[in-house]
Amino acid sequence: MRTDRDRWDLATSVGATATMVAAQRALAASREFALIDDPFAAPLVRAVGMDVYIRLVDGRIPVEEDSELDPERMAQGMACRTRFYDQFFLDAGRSGIGQAVILACGLDARAYRLPWLKGTVVYEVDMPEVIEFKTSTLSGLGAEPTAQRRTVAVDLRDDWAAALQEAGFDSQIPSAWSAEGLLLYLPQDAQDALFDNITALSAPSSRLAFEYVPDTAIFADERWRSHHDRMSELGFDIDFNDLVYHCQRGHLIDHLSRQGWQPSSNTISELHQANGFEYPDDELAAVFADITYISAVLGR
Repeated sequence: MRTDRDRWDLATSVGATATMVAAQRALAASREFALIDDPFAAPLVRAVGMDVYIRLVDGRIPVEEDSELDPERMAQGMACRTRFYDQFFLDAGRSGIGQAVILACGLDARAYRLPWLKGTVVYEVDMPEVIEFKTSTLSGLGAEPTAQRRTVAVDLRDDWAAALQEAGFDSQIPSAWSAEGLLLYLPQDAQDALFDNITALSAPSSRLAFEYVPDTAIFADERWRSHHDRMSELGFDIDFNDLVYHCQRGHLIDHLSRQGWQPSSNTISELHQANGFEYPDDELAAVFADITYISAVLGR
């Protein structure tokens, strides 16, 4: 269970979810599916060394007929998520924004794989252990950032805003912010404080992208519990019910609108349709159909 000052690495607790997401990105980027371009996801997962995710990347997870553990289904779902954030940053760059902040960056390799415009500065914010692991692993692979990458090694429960500014962040110019896969792991007061800090640091025309689960009670839903039990038998031990802070987050759009942001939203099922994929038609998919992706522009 979570505690207020808990710690983790990329193989434990919340950190292991970053490895899980990277494994799914590797699947989406594999030769079999080739839905996204991420040559770093698979080697990063292998470097973490969690057997179950290495087996997923290598295609060695047994799949039963009619199982929800369908590699193509998993690849398409992650492709929707990855394309959403990739396109967000590319659109921000084309609009003239030359400063990006990736909060809780985990094993995200956008600073190395996106075609950033010349002069773009990308700030990666995460725990020191996570930053150090990714930096050293990618260096060992001979990877070079495609932007000016600046790391901010800080716990988001600490004064990350000050640390970001100390790293050179300029609050007087527009910026593009992402909070991918983050909000589930914050209590509501910390979540709202996160967005308050983002707003305070954002110049007009700044952009923001994130996704949220409207009601985390779904992780206690019997349909999800049944799926979790089957996944556990295969070695997938992450239990989101123990890792997330349970609360309803549907107020976020109103919260941001009051602060001057102009948000637009799409559900995960709508993103599937926009990407030419069919959203699965089963009970588990129905549980998560309301996951919402937000992009917003600061209008003040």
